[in-house]
Amino acid sequence: MTKICCIGAGYVGGPTMAVIAHKCPSIEVAVVDISVARITAWNSDQLPIYEPGLDEVVKQCRGKNLFFSTDVEKHVSEADIIFVSVNTPTKTRGLGAGKAADLTYWESAARMIADVSKSDKIVVEKSTVPVKTAEAIERILTHNSKGINYQILSNPEFLAEGTAIQDLFRPDRVLIGGRETTEGQKAIQALKAVYAHWVPEERIICTNLWSAELSKLAANALLAQRISSVNAMSVLCEATGADVSQVSHAVGKDTRIGPKFLNASVGFGGSCFQKDILNLVYICECNGLTEVANYWKQVIKVNDYQKNRFVNRVVSSMFNTVSGKKIAILGFAFKKDTGDTRETPAIDVCNGLLGDKARLSIYDPQVTEDQIQRDLSMKKFDWDHPIHLQPMSPTSVKQVSIVWDAYEAAKDAHGLCFLTEWDEFKTLDYQRIFNNMQKPAFVFDGRNVVNVEKLREIGFIVYSIGKPLDPWLKDMPAMA
Repeated sequence: MTKICCIGAGYVGGPTMAVIAHKCPSIEVAVVDISVARITAWNSDQLPIYEPGLDEVVKQCRGKNLFFSTDVEKHVSEADIIFVSVNTPTKTRGLGAGKAADLTYWESAARMIADVSKSDKIVVEKSTVPVKTAEAIERILTHNSKGINYQILSNPEFLAEGTAIQDLFRPDRVLIGGRETTEGQKAIQALKAVYAHWVPEERIICTNLWSAELSKLAANALLAQRISSVNAMSVLCEATGADVSQVSHAVGKDTRIGPKFLNASVGFGGSCFQKDILNLVYICECNGLTEVANYWKQVIKVNDYQKNRFVNRVVSSMFNTVSGKKIAILGFAFKKDTGDTRETPAIDVCNGLLGDKARLSIYDPQVTEDQIQRDLSMKKFDWDHPIHLQPMSPTSVKQVSIVWDAYEAAKDAHGLCFLTEWDEFKTLDYQRIFNNMQKPAFVFDGRNVVNVEKLREIGFIVYSIGKPLDPWLKDMPAMA
């Protein structure tokens, strides 16, 4: 019986291994992590992450051929294939600070594998890692090999939160990169055989190691670039009276471009886009490719510009001050249908408004009060370290209250900011909200979720990204 072990029980490791166990009853799958709390949650009825469909898959396999354990060394030493799915945060100090990936957790995983292994292993990179990580891991393992053979494969994940289980059941492609040696090719075939239980062969792409590692960074860079491109257009739309939704629709009808990822917004978030582009920039700089590095840097610059512009628009519309004014923040997650707040634009927008002494009332259907307070008081890249290494109880931000209902958030507020496109925001009773707000009542729609015309009829002054400006706003300068 083939045994698979995955080091790291997070957003990637947990769902991926659950689906492998579900689709391959003949393979024994163990997910290991040093966090007792996280493993306890995976073994309970309340899983540590929210993903539609994940519960059913885990409950069908857990205890049969899917196991969650803190006994890392036992499962690693018994496994034939070891997936490594640990955090790879952006470095905050030292060489490459602010851009390079921090491979501390990766390296300690590799050294532990070398320490406990008694038989040949295939080691698979699952976390998003910079190009050439495989080479570093290979060196650590071979220099500590004690006669054991290790093959390193790169098998990047392409999951989107909110649809991860569907993405795993029916992937666009599975990418496996390995060495072009006989042993390397054998290792590729062994991993391919696992996926072939449910993925059609033409969707399993085999490449060399560097192509697989770079493909993941390239995919995320191109997706983020589309968002920054349409966001750059949204600025021009506001200046000229064009409507970015109409422009996106017209452009998306071109089959070479397609309609996906063309929604203008307050900016992109999530755990990968910014991190992967910074990584790409660092690799380019290390190879002396300054022009290429600057090109990709611009994607992040436009994203930061869009967030700053939104804050400036809020402040300048409200007589150039939000000091002491209550502002309702509707939505805090980086996108709808997930409770994930990593790199969410809401953090920068809230901090920008707090910097001008606003009072914030925040509502999000999936994000806890503790998480919001933690995010608003954390340093820039701290979120990407394991929870037990993050700063302990965060100092709560005084001018922030977290509420459990949009109406409560909006009561007595001067303005509403929509920062996540939750479906429920489309069906709120806006007349009721208007009646309970301070006047003039402002709406700043960072996700184009509201019906602008209807809200203007009620009496709101509405700013919607990339839409023709309300007469009120035309006289107010709002440049970042």
